[in-house]
This record gives sequence, C-alpha cells and structure tokens, in this order.
Amino acid sequence: MSTKDKLEEIAAAMRARWHASEPAVPSHANPIGGENASGEDGPINAGSTGATLVPEAERENQVTQPLSPLARLDLDTAIRLRWALRDIKAKRTKLTPVRQSDLVMLIEMGLVEIRDDTHVVVTNEGRQALDH
Repeated sequence: MSTKDKLEEIAAAMRARWHASEPAVPSHANPIGGENASGEDGPINAGSTGATLVPEAERENQVTQPLSPLARLDLDTAIRLRWALRDIKAKRTKLTPVRQSDLVMLIEMGLVEIRDDTHVVVTNEGRQALDH
C-alpha cells in the first residue's frame, strides 16, 4: 500500500468520524438498561439511541451546549476556516493571507468582524468556536 493510499484511508476514516452525529446518552440515564439513574420515574423519551426515562422537570431544564458554527460545515472547509481563524487571532494575516471567500464566510457566521475598514478581529463567537 502506497503512502498516498494510506493517507486517503486515514482521511476517509476522519471524515466518517466527523460526520458521525449519534447523540450522546444523557448523564442521568443508564446506557445499558435504559433506566433513570436518579431513581425518579418520568415519561419515556424515545430518541434515536433508544428509550430512556427522563423526568419532565429535567427535560425542560436541560441546557444544551450550542454547536460550533464550524461543525455544520464539511471537514475540509471547517479545517481551512479554523486555521484562518487562528491566523487572524494570532495576527499572522500578512504572512498567511486569508482567502477572500473564507473571510466572507467567517464574517457571515459572525466569527470575525472588520474594524476601522482594515483590521480583521476575531469575535467572542469566533473564540468560542476555536475552543470547541
């Protein structure tokens, strides 16, 4: 097997992992038995991973972690935009200029903004996207 074939195989495996979007089992549920670990009875919430018991009060108060805007993109684009964000944050845009199309995408997503008509700055949302 050539090096190119190995790299293609690794890239395919990474893409498959990236696109796998199976939701996680809630922390209060027993993943083996589907029982509510808190001991409380509640309505059954049937999700794609199977039925689990979730008390109604907990279901209403669950805080969901917002996904990074980059998570909705294909892997290659997400990687390219993440590196562009890092370059902007580190002020390396003179050494490695950001593509105009990537800059437009980052602005539309609210991850960067232009100040004083010349300076590109990473927003709070952009910093959070880099932390995910």
